[in-house]
Amino acid sequence: MSKSIYSKDYRNMVEKLKKARLDAGLKQENVALKLKKPQSYISKIERVERRVDIAELKELAKIYKKDINYFVK
Repeated sequence: MSKSIYSKDYRNMVEKLKKARLDAGLKQENVALKLKKPQSYISKIERVERRVDIAELKELAKIYKKDINYFVK
């Protein structure tokens, strides 16, 4: 079994995260400020270098004004 960070489903979720950020008109810096994290935190998520846990996904969904199910379906 491959690691989940490299799975097609995980990569699809990350693509949706990036699209949601862009659709919301936000830069990585804007999102990072809202999360009180450095910009590199968002960059690493979007480059699939950092794994997103459910609590982070929930927070990102709020920022992007999306239902969490949008990212996991």
